[in-house]
Amino acid sequence: MPATAKARPVKLVPIGNAKGVRLPPSLIRKYGLEHALVLEETERGILIRGRESTSKLSWEETYRAMAAESEDWDDWDNTLLDGIAEDDLAPETL
Repeated sequence: MPATAKARPVKLVPIGNAKGVRLPPSLIRKYGLEHALVLEETERGILIRGRESTSKLSWEETYRAMAAESEDWDDWDNTLLDGIAEDDLAPETL
């Protein structure tokens, strides 16, 4: 869900001789995280994600998840038709 990425401040907490990060329950539920996670080092930093799931969301589940995000698509509407009238592939020129 890169388009909805949000930065959240978290603290490192001691766990034995190591350090850990506490994840809010809302994120654990949202991403269906269970016992094991994958830690990936990237050029931009550390990515923590759940293990690959063998099940995929149905179209209905995908729609519900997208609707729950309440994203504002107004900017997309304004640019959707930008330049169409001048486009050589406009229906009236075909």
